[in-house]
Amino acid sequence: MSWEERFKKSLTVQPREKTGIVITEQPECASVPAGCPVALHCAAIGPGLLQYQWFEGKKEISGAVQSVLLVNEGKDGLYMCRVNDQHNQCVFSNWAKVKVHSIKTARLPHRWQGEPVIGLQPESLRVKVGQRLSLRCIAFGIPAPKYQWYKNGLQLPHTKEELAIAATEMRHHGTYLCAVTNDRGQECWSSAADVSVVEHISIAVPSLRVPDSRDRKVAGRPPTVCLKPDTPEEVSLCATDKVALLIGNMNYWNHPKLVATMMDVFELSNLLQQLNFRVVSLMDLTKEEMQSAVQQFLQLLDNGVYALFYYAGHGYECSGRNYMVPLNAPNPYRPENCINVQKLLCRMQEKNTALNVLLLDMCRKWYNQDYLPSDLQPLAPTGNIVYGYATCEDAEAYEVQDGEHSSGIFMKYLKRHILKKEKVTQILENVSEDMGKDQLITGKQVMEIRHTLKERRALTDAICTTGHTVQLRVRNERWRRANELPERRTIHFPCGVGVELSCSAIFSNVMIVYANIKTRPSQASECRVSLRKPEELEDAFSDVDGDSSRIDFLLSSLDDDQRSDTTLKLCGLHKLERPLTLQVTLQFRSFKGTPKVEETAVVDLGRPLVAQLELYRTMPAARADGATASHHQGRCPAPNGGAVKDASRACRAGPRKGESKREVKPSARPAGSCNEPEENDESEAANLPALS
Repeated sequence: MSWEERFKKSLTVQPREKTGIVITEQPECASVPAGCPVALHCAAIGPGLLQYQWFEGKKEISGAVQSVLLVNEGKDGLYMCRVNDQHNQCVFSNWAKVKVHSIKTARLPHRWQGEPVIGLQPESLRVKVGQRLSLRCIAFGIPAPKYQWYKNGLQLPHTKEELAIAATEMRHHGTYLCAVTNDRGQECWSSAADVSVVEHISIAVPSLRVPDSRDRKVAGRPPTVCLKPDTPEEVSLCATDKVALLIGNMNYWNHPKLVATMMDVFELSNLLQQLNFRVVSLMDLTKEEMQSAVQQFLQLLDNGVYALFYYAGHGYECSGRNYMVPLNAPNPYRPENCINVQKLLCRMQEKNTALNVLLLDMCRKWYNQDYLPSDLQPLAPTGNIVYGYATCEDAEAYEVQDGEHSSGIFMKYLKRHILKKEKVTQILENVSEDMGKDQLITGKQVMEIRHTLKERRALTDAICTTGHTVQLRVRNERWRRANELPERRTIHFPCGVGVELSCSAIFSNVMIVYANIKTRPSQASECRVSLRKPEELEDAFSDVDGDSSRIDFLLSSLDDDQRSDTTLKLCGLHKLERPLTLQVTLQFRSFKGTPKVEETAVVDLGRPLVAQLELYRTMPAARADGATASHHQGRCPAPNGGAVKDASRACRAGPRKGESKREVKPSARPAGSCNEPEENDESEAANLPALS
């Protein structure tokens, strides 16, 4: 039995029958700054006239015989009220603790009604491994507030004013927040405190002057050194790793095909690799393939990682949710046929990443069909999210369709700034300013930036792996598997001809195979080699009209010195469910004037690039329903409809049959349902096709 219970028992006169007194209002605990008076209330009902007596601890307070007790001593105290009736029967209220904090900088709002107010915020600090870590958050409130600490958005077991860790480890590195609530459902959040854990803290030891022997005893003492956290300017932010997933959808099955997504993904991939990002770039994915690719991407994320996701293709917005349209989405489609961007971000947050950047190069036309939006948990207040929208709400994004030089407006300006050593939000602001000066999209496309970034994190930040080597080794192996090309090899035909095969990657699921005749006996003339792709890749997007020239252009930018007798483009490597086998055919003449002879060899190239991840194993079953909904909203061609003098991108558009270089034409608008989203018509948007 606690002393409070024993104290109540000692004061209680045991009645012969049950008392009829009922306390209707209990005194509430309070947390206040020094000098702030507190009124404790106790109300009761019962037979006859009731009497009140207040106690502070075990001591009866003289003269405190009203239902309200005004406490203004400026010190902590524990209070209770006894209620008596005329028959000497009594009941006791709950204990009410009044805690007084001496915080000089504390200020209460005008006409404060007791709602939670934080008087002391937790401060960012830098600690050495093994040292004690202490973060404090002090809040005022009546009733007294409750505390709940979070690290990187995840709830911790700490529920007191102080979050204390006796011996700090590297895993304690992160961003901490404290949620303050009370029993009335009111809440407030502390500011974020960044804890940097290091192996060593370099400190400057002051030089000691020893003028004579009298000072030697003092000089011999070890100097007192105060370890002070670095100021924000002195702290160098870094990532434990950098990982990017880029997806570009272009050759839609049931919607207008796009042109510039291939070039956009290609260029961004090269730029991010210069920033030391591990990049996985994928072209033309179905919904199931997108979900599986995202699942693999999430496995590359961990504590302190910088994560970047870029999507270019058809898309739309509904009830604040952004949806990416997969390659196989029906026309019309429903939300269940698409990928919810916000759900992806929630999954990224669960990985305790230090930075989450989402770049959405798609339209955001509002989806007008009547239906309930998808369930979505609110994002945790981690302060590390950056959204870069190519366009604002209920608007379209544009691309210029210029053959192999096609490019999106957003990517045109992003690639000018992304390598700069600036805060990532500043990079996007620079892009937005440049887009605002582009007369091609004036009044049509305006970039939008949203973020909760509380630090000056930049894509150029260094990678610091100290304390994260185990996770790094796991990521190294996963990433290597998605980027491994077949080794160069030579095939020897019975006739004596040697053909060398080598490979090059454009995207993580697009590979080029080169065949070069290296050795040729004198009796073999007019040699010609050809390659045949496996049946499962026959329908990949490289065979779509117009794609070959763009792939050849990208290829030339990668391998200017590459020379080959023949090449084979292999797209859709993520579809492979067994090792890749190529048929290599050699045609030659044994002697001049004789018929051509043909020899064939089958080569096993294993599982190149993303095929090693075996995405098909984690793919959800494809839906067979053809649910109705709105049709596409996509990126559009340039607004002026005529010749485009620069390479600015207008909306990602539909098919462009017979288009000439730097010429943009409107896409044909497919018949949609009566509830399809609005789309630019030729009079309103200067013949701009829309991007989903």
